[in-house]
Amino acid sequence: MSRITHVLFLLLFVLIVIAAIVALSYYGFTYYQLNIEERFYHANHQLLKPSGILGHGLGIIGSLMIIAGVFSYMARKRIAKLSRIGVLKYWLEFHIFLCTLGPVLVLFHTAFKFGGIVSISFWSMVAVVISGVIGRFIYIQIPRTIEGRELSLAEVRETKTDIGTLLKKEYNLSEESYGTIVASVADQPDNESKFLLLRLLAKAKEDRKSYKRIDTELRKNNLSRTERQKIKRLVINEIALNRKIDRLNYMQKLFKYWHVAHLPFALVMLVILLIHVAVTILFGYKWIF
Repeated sequence: MSRITHVLFLLLFVLIVIAAIVALSYYGFTYYQLNIEERFYHANHQLLKPSGILGHGLGIIGSLMIIAGVFSYMARKRIAKLSRIGVLKYWLEFHIFLCTLGPVLVLFHTAFKFGGIVSISFWSMVAVVISGVIGRFIYIQIPRTIEGRELSLAEVRETKTDIGTLLKKEYNLSEESYGTIVASVADQPDNESKFLLLRLLAKAKEDRKSYKRIDTELRKNNLSRTERQKIKRLVINEIALNRKIDRLNYMQKLFKYWHVAHLPFALVMLVILLIHVAVTILFGYKWIF
């Protein structure tokens, strides 16, 4: 799939979700803003109530979307025979689409009024959606191949340049300048347990200091402007790769903790959803079947 086609598909997914929210909100606004006691007298009560034709249908379709989104993505990840069907990244994006639109439809199915055991499922669903957004952010921070496979730390390190050897071979630098540049681009392990935003800000500040220090050192040497620019580009690329390695370590740890929150909420939501469906059927509630 070309990049333009990919972007168009993502845009289509977003537009579908927005269109569903706008259309359902517009059609049922006067109904959803009423108290439960007053809704009985609304002209569209039989249509929009949770057991109504539209309300019930939204619940069924939304639930099927959630189930399809969860289990199709899990199957693609865990069943070896499916590993060659499509790119994993596209499966994840389709999973996100279904598990975003599905909860939206379920929300309108409840008519914004829910309680008892169903409320546990609903808030679990909300937690799954929120944690899914966070998980998506973490996911895109981890370097991957074009097929969506996560790169290992060793694979990322293999892309590093031996900048020390290159500088010795190509440029006539003083020992002081050479040592400063090599030390600045060294891949130093970071064991600080900072929040991600603080960590990124600290690293950005540190990198700016390194760039200024290296620029000062380069000016002390008998180099042309073109040579200085080439060395700066090498340094910037190497520091950016160091940050990628650091981010990979950090995000892999976060991803492990993220599963602890995301999966249990998803399981609670699905179990209570199945109980809700079973109880509904036992009490004789039917849709258009």
